[in-house]
Amino acid sequence: MIALVTGASSGIGRDMALYLSKLGYDLILVARSENKLQELQKEIQRNNKKADIFIKDLSKEEECISLYNEVKEKFENIDILINNAGFGLCGEFVDTDLEKEISMINTNMTALHILTKLFLKDMVKNNKGNILNVASVAAFMPGPLMATYYSSKAYVLRLSQAINEELKRKKSKVKISILCPGPVDTNFNDVANVKFSLKGISSEYVAKYAIDKMLKGKTIISVGIRIKLVRFFSKILPDRQMERICYNVQEQKIK
Repeated sequence: MIALVTGASSGIGRDMALYLSKLGYDLILVARSENKLQELQKEIQRNNKKADIFIKDLSKEEECISLYNEVKEKFENIDILINNAGFGLCGEFVDTDLEKEISMINTNMTALHILTKLFLKDMVKNNKGNILNVASVAAFMPGPLMATYYSSKAYVLRLSQAINEELKRKKSKVKISILCPGPVDTNFNDVANVKFSLKGISSEYVAKYAIDKMLKGKTIISVGIRIKLVRFFSKILPDRQMERICYNVQEQKIK
Protein backbone atom coordinates (compact mmCIF):
# COMPACT_ATOMS: atom_id res chain seq x y z
CA MET A 1 0.00 0.00 0.00
CA ILE A 2 1.30 3.44 -0.97
CA ALA A 3 0.29 6.89 0.28
CA LEU A 4 1.42 10.23 -1.15
CA VAL A 5 1.51 13.25 1.18
CA THR A 6 2.18 16.81 0.01
CA GLY A 7 3.45 19.38 2.48
CA ALA A 8 5.05 16.46 4.29
CA SER A 9 8.07 18.28 5.70
CA SER A 10 6.33 19.61 8.84
CA GLY A 11 3.10 19.93 10.82
CA ILE A 12 0.05 17.87 9.97
CA GLY A 13 1.59 16.48 6.77
CA ARG A 14 4.60 15.12 8.63
CA ASP A 15 2.46 13.54 11.34
CA MET A 16 0.12 12.02 8.76
CA ALA A 17 3.07 10.42 7.03
CA LEU A 18 4.37 8.96 10.30
CA TYR A 19 0.96 7.60 11.26
CA LEU A 20 0.41 6.06 7.84
CA SER A 21 3.78 4.33 8.07
CA LYS A 22 2.67 2.80 11.38
CA LEU A 23 -0.49 1.56 9.63
CA GLY A 24 1.68 -0.27 7.11
CA TYR A 25 1.84 2.17 4.19
CA ASP A 26 4.92 3.01 2.17
CA LEU A 27 5.21 6.76 1.70
CA ILE A 28 5.79 9.24 -1.09
CA LEU A 29 6.83 12.47 0.62
CA VAL A 30 6.50 15.79 -1.22
CA ALA A 31 7.68 19.25 -0.15
CA ARG A 32 10.24 21.93 -1.00
CA SER A 33 12.56 21.28 1.95
CA GLU A 34 14.94 18.45 1.09
CA ASN A 35 16.64 18.35 4.50
CA LYS A 36 13.36 18.02 6.40
CA LEU A 37 12.10 15.33 4.03
CA GLN A 38 15.32 13.37 4.44
CA GLU A 39 14.92 13.48 8.23
CA LEU A 40 11.35 12.24 7.92
CA GLN A 41 12.42 9.56 5.47
CA LYS A 42 14.89 8.18 8.02
CA GLU A 43 12.25 8.18 10.75
CA ILE A 44 9.80 6.27 8.55
CA GLN A 45 12.48 3.77 7.58
CA ARG A 46 12.95 3.05 11.28
CA ASN A 47 9.34 1.79 11.16
CA ASN A 48 10.57 -0.66 8.50
CA LYS A 49 8.56 1.06 5.76
CA LYS A 50 9.75 2.61 2.52
CA ALA A 51 9.72 6.36 1.94
CA ASP A 52 10.56 8.10 -1.33
CA ILE A 53 11.04 11.86 -1.42
CA PHE A 54 10.18 14.30 -4.22
CA ILE A 55 11.40 17.88 -3.94
CA LYS A 56 8.70 19.97 -5.61
CA ASP A 57 7.41 23.54 -5.48
CA LEU A 58 3.71 22.90 -5.94
CA SER A 59 2.96 26.58 -6.54
CA LYS A 60 4.26 25.85 -10.05
CA GLU A 61 1.87 24.01 -12.35
CA GLU A 62 4.64 22.23 -14.24
CA GLU A 63 6.02 20.73 -11.02
CA CYS A 64 2.59 19.36 -10.08
CA ILE A 65 2.35 17.64 -13.45
CA SER A 66 5.93 16.36 -13.29
CA LEU A 67 5.23 14.96 -9.80
CA TYR A 68 2.30 12.95 -11.14
CA ASN A 69 4.28 11.70 -14.13
CA GLU A 70 7.28 10.67 -12.02
CA VAL A 71 5.10 8.90 -9.44
CA LYS A 72 3.12 7.18 -12.20
CA GLU A 73 6.29 5.95 -13.87
CA LYS A 74 7.85 4.64 -10.66
CA PHE A 75 4.83 3.29 -8.76
CA GLU A 76 2.06 2.95 -11.38
CA ASN A 77 -0.71 3.54 -8.80
CA ILE A 78 -1.12 4.86 -5.28
CA ASP A 79 -3.74 4.00 -2.67
CA ILE A 80 -3.99 7.32 -0.82
CA LEU A 81 -3.43 10.92 -1.90
CA ILE A 82 -3.26 13.59 0.80
CA ASN A 83 -3.28 17.15 -0.53
CA ASN A 84 -1.93 18.93 2.52
CA ALA A 85 0.40 21.57 1.05
CA GLY A 86 -0.80 25.10 1.68
CA PHE A 87 -0.29 28.31 3.65
CA GLY A 88 -2.12 31.45 4.78
CA LEU A 89 -1.68 35.21 4.81
CA CYS A 90 -3.27 37.78 7.09
CA GLY A 91 -4.00 41.46 6.46
CA GLU A 92 -6.37 43.77 4.62
CA PHE A 93 -6.87 42.72 1.01
CA VAL A 94 -5.67 46.07 -0.37
CA ASP A 95 -2.42 45.76 1.61
CA THR A 96 -1.40 42.11 1.30
CA ASP A 97 1.33 41.18 -1.14
CA LEU A 98 -0.10 40.15 -4.54
CA GLU A 99 2.80 37.86 -5.44
CA LYS A 100 2.45 35.95 -2.18
CA GLU A 101 -1.32 35.70 -2.70
CA ILE A 102 -0.88 34.28 -6.19
CA SER A 103 1.56 31.73 -4.78
CA MET A 104 -1.03 30.87 -2.11
CA ILE A 105 -3.78 30.43 -4.70
CA ASN A 106 -1.51 28.22 -6.80
CA THR A 107 -0.53 26.07 -3.80
CA ASN A 108 -3.86 25.90 -1.96
CA MET A 109 -6.09 25.55 -5.01
CA THR A 110 -4.37 24.93 -8.35
CA ALA A 111 -1.94 22.26 -7.11
CA LEU A 112 -4.71 20.47 -5.23
CA HIS A 113 -6.95 20.65 -8.31
CA ILE A 114 -4.26 19.24 -10.63
CA LEU A 115 -3.18 16.41 -8.34
CA THR A 116 -6.74 15.46 -7.42
CA LYS A 117 -7.75 15.25 -11.09
CA LEU A 118 -4.72 13.31 -12.31
CA PHE A 119 -4.57 10.75 -9.49
CA LEU A 120 -8.36 10.46 -9.29
CA LYS A 121 -8.54 9.31 -12.92
CA ASP A 122 -6.30 6.36 -12.07
CA MET A 123 -8.22 5.58 -8.90
CA VAL A 124 -11.55 5.62 -10.73
CA LYS A 125 -10.13 3.33 -13.40
CA ASN A 126 -9.02 0.87 -10.68
CA ASN A 127 -12.17 1.51 -8.61
CA LYS A 128 -10.25 1.97 -5.37
CA GLY A 129 -8.43 4.66 -3.44
CA ASN A 130 -8.82 7.53 -1.00
CA ILE A 131 -8.12 11.23 -1.37
CA LEU A 132 -7.90 13.52 1.64
CA ASN A 133 -7.99 17.23 0.79
CA VAL A 134 -6.98 19.50 3.65
CA ALA A 135 -9.24 22.53 3.95
CA SER A 136 -10.02 24.39 7.19
CA VAL A 137 -12.89 25.57 9.35
CA ALA A 138 -12.29 28.75 7.30
CA ALA A 139 -14.02 26.99 4.41
CA PHE A 140 -17.41 27.53 6.06
CA MET A 141 -17.10 31.30 6.59
CA PRO A 142 -16.23 34.59 4.95
CA GLY A 143 -12.74 35.71 5.94
CA PRO A 144 -12.19 39.45 6.18
CA LEU A 145 -8.49 40.12 6.94
CA MET A 146 -7.66 36.66 5.52
CA ALA A 147 -9.83 36.93 2.42
CA THR A 148 -7.69 34.96 -0.03
CA TYR A 149 -6.92 32.14 2.40
CA TYR A 150 -10.55 31.65 3.45
CA SER A 151 -11.65 31.71 -0.18
CA SER A 152 -9.05 29.13 -1.16
CA LYS A 153 -10.27 26.74 1.53
CA ALA A 154 -13.90 27.23 0.47
CA TYR A 155 -12.77 26.14 -3.00
CA VAL A 156 -11.19 22.99 -1.57
CA LEU A 157 -14.38 22.13 0.31
CA ARG A 158 -16.84 22.72 -2.54
CA LEU A 159 -14.67 21.07 -5.21
CA SER A 160 -14.23 17.96 -3.06
CA GLN A 161 -17.93 17.75 -2.19
CA ALA A 162 -18.92 18.05 -5.83
CA ILE A 163 -16.50 15.36 -6.99
CA ASN A 164 -17.59 13.09 -4.17
CA GLU A 165 -21.22 13.30 -5.33
CA GLU A 166 -20.15 12.43 -8.88
CA LEU A 167 -18.33 9.37 -7.54
CA LYS A 168 -21.35 8.29 -5.50
CA ARG A 169 -23.60 8.51 -8.57
CA LYS A 170 -21.20 6.16 -10.36
CA LYS A 171 -21.20 3.85 -7.32
CA SER A 172 -17.43 4.21 -7.29
CA LYS A 173 -15.46 2.80 -4.38
CA VAL A 174 -13.13 5.81 -4.51
CA LYS A 175 -13.71 8.22 -1.62
CA ILE A 176 -12.81 11.88 -1.15
CA SER A 177 -12.61 13.32 2.35
CA ILE A 178 -12.14 16.93 3.42
CA LEU A 179 -10.28 17.80 6.62
CA CYS A 180 -11.56 21.02 8.22
CA PRO A 181 -9.56 21.69 11.39
CA GLY A 182 -9.39 24.86 13.43
CA PRO A 183 -6.14 26.13 15.00
CA VAL A 184 -3.44 23.45 15.02
CA ASP A 185 -0.03 23.64 16.69
CA THR A 186 2.14 24.05 13.57
CA ASN A 187 4.24 26.81 11.98
CA PHE A 188 1.12 28.10 10.15
CA ASN A 189 0.93 31.13 12.47
CA ASP A 190 4.41 32.36 11.59
CA VAL A 191 3.88 31.97 7.85
CA ALA A 192 0.47 33.67 7.92
CA ASN A 193 1.66 36.35 10.38
CA VAL A 194 -1.17 35.68 12.84
CA LYS A 195 -1.61 34.65 16.45
CA PHE A 196 -4.65 32.54 17.34
CA SER A 197 -6.54 33.42 20.51
CA LEU A 198 -7.67 29.79 20.88
CA LYS A 199 -5.17 27.12 21.88
CA GLY A 200 -4.35 24.89 18.94
CA ILE A 201 -4.90 21.12 18.88
CA SER A 202 -1.77 19.00 18.49
CA SER A 203 -0.96 18.12 14.91
CA GLU A 204 -0.37 14.50 15.94
CA TYR A 205 -3.95 14.22 17.17
CA VAL A 206 -5.39 15.91 14.08
CA ALA A 207 -3.35 13.68 11.76
CA LYS A 208 -4.46 10.43 13.43
CA TYR A 209 -8.09 11.55 13.74
CA ALA A 210 -8.26 12.63 10.09
CA ILE A 211 -6.74 9.45 8.67
CA ASP A 212 -8.89 7.19 10.83
CA LYS A 213 -12.04 9.02 9.68
CA MET A 214 -10.90 9.04 6.04
CA LEU A 215 -10.35 5.28 6.06
CA LYS A 216 -13.90 4.88 7.42
CA GLY A 217 -15.28 6.89 4.49
CA LYS A 218 -16.14 10.12 6.35
CA THR A 219 -16.59 13.03 3.92
CA ILE A 220 -16.25 16.21 6.03
CA ILE A 221 -13.88 15.73 8.95
CA SER A 222 -14.20 18.40 11.66
CA VAL A 223 -11.86 18.08 14.62
CA GLY A 224 -13.10 19.05 18.08
CA ILE A 225 -16.41 20.25 19.50
CA ARG A 226 -15.55 23.94 19.03
CA ILE A 227 -15.06 23.47 15.30
CA LYS A 228 -18.28 21.49 15.01
CA LEU A 229 -20.07 24.39 16.74
CA VAL A 230 -18.50 26.93 14.37
CA ARG A 231 -19.70 24.88 11.43
CA PHE A 232 -23.21 24.71 12.91
CA PHE A 233 -23.47 28.45 13.55
CA SER A 234 -22.07 29.27 10.11
CA LYS A 235 -25.15 27.55 8.68
CA ILE A 236 -27.76 29.39 10.74
CA LEU A 237 -26.38 32.91 11.21
CA PRO A 238 -26.94 35.58 8.51
CA ASP A 239 -23.95 36.20 6.25
CA ARG A 240 -23.61 39.81 7.40
CA GLN A 241 -23.37 38.72 11.01
CA MET A 242 -20.79 36.07 10.17
CA GLU A 243 -18.73 38.68 8.31
CA ARG A 244 -18.67 40.93 11.37
CA ILE A 245 -17.82 38.07 13.73
CA CYS A 246 -15.01 36.86 11.47
CA TYR A 247 -13.56 40.35 11.13
CA ASN A 248 -13.44 40.78 14.91
CA VAL A 249 -11.84 37.36 15.38
CA GLN A 250 -9.27 37.98 12.65
CA GLU A 251 -8.42 41.41 14.01
CA GLN A 252 -7.30 39.81 17.27
CA LYS A 253 -4.91 37.50 15.39
CA ILE A 254 -2.82 40.14 13.66
CA LYS A 255 0.54 40.56 15.35
